Amino acid sequence: MGDLTAAPRLFLLAGEPSGDALGGALAAGLRDLAPGVSFDGVAGPLMRAAGVPSLFPMEELSVMGLAEIVPRYLDLRRRLHQTAAHVVATRPDALVTIDAPDFSLRLAALVRAQAPEIRTIHYVAPSVWAWRPGRAKKMARMIDQVLALLPFEPPYMEAEGMRCDFVGHPVAAEQQPGPEAARRFRDSHGIAPDAPLVLVLPGSRKGEVSRLAPVFGPAIAQVAAARPGARFVLPAAAPVAGLVRELAAGWPVTPIILDPGRPGALAEKAAAFAAADVALAASGTVSLELAASATPMVIAYRFSGLTNAIMKRMALTDTVTLVNLVSESRVVPEFLMENCRPEPIAAALLQVLAEPEAQKAAAALTMDRLGRGGPPPGLRAAEAVLSGLRDSRRA
Repeated sequence: MGDLTAAPRLFLLAGEPSGDALGGALAAGLRDLAPGVSFDGVAGPLMRAAGVPSLFPMEELSVMGLAEIVPRYLDLRRRLHQTAAHVVATRPDALVTIDAPDFSLRLAALVRAQAPEIRTIHYVAPSVWAWRPGRAKKMARMIDQVLALLPFEPPYMEAEGMRCDFVGHPVAAEQQPGPEAARRFRDSHGIAPDAPLVLVLPGSRKGEVSRLAPVFGPAIAQVAAARPGARFVLPAAAPVAGLVRELAAGWPVTPIILDPGRPGALAEKAAAFAAADVALAASGTVSLELAASATPMVIAYRFSGLTNAIMKRMALTDTVTLVNLVSESRVVPEFLMENCRPEPIAAALLQVLAEPEAQKAAAALTMDRLGRGGPPPGLRAAEAVLSGLRDSRRA
């Protein structure tokens, strides 16, 4: 039996900025609940600010896509084995890996093989409810506990023998701009208070923007023809801002493009979400950001040809939109793959503009189910980690 009174020693690892944000909140929550806790890890700036030292710069792990990974393979492999050796040598009570599953789960497997007594915890469940359900079974070989962001995920993990705690989604805890910020946004861009305002969100990656821009442009042109007073705002994501400007220049309707590099860009984007009447968005977690701001939406997505065929065969749900899934409704229209065409998208945008009430109700329910009004996700995650450690020490 382990010591039930000793303060825990934890190794926390994040591989990208979103994981660093989760890890920083988790570390802060752990310090609140277990003041004697000590940390080691691979950390970004938010985790370091919360007291987690970094074995090496987290940014070395922040790579996405095959084209980026291949030239970095040897460096990543060296960091993987360095991290595993460090964890095994220092023997923390638990290894907590945060998202970045390619690196995280390989690390957990190496640690499990050499030091099976170290508890392994993974923060952010894989989307096994949507595709590749076999990932849960593989995870169970090296992971003891999963911290889930979505309330319907625990049964999928528990079915494979892992403990899984729903800890809430950070989007539900974010402060939203009020009506005054929305009014100021409209005033600053010369948008009348009663003008229909459409957000255009074609994604944050080069491939998806390139595939969706030729569809989104004609779709909003049809909305503009049906609602002549409508205005359109496109908050460009930093990695594709130049490409977005280039592609939008050829659209029949010119949107207001928000520059992600200007001072106050994040606040301006949040105010745009609050001011908008409807959004046309690429599929992804942006649907939760829109729900948090009570902005109705239409979701559209198109993969590359081969990925399209694979996803159609592997999809396990009749919807990919998290608002639909969490609210157990199907009120958010989706236009995916071959259905991602301007005409039906424009018709759906006009319909949602005319009748937004069902979506606003689903958005409110989604935020409630994701933890709005409850303890912060970082604190809930910390309690789950400590509870799991207590249970494992009693075993």
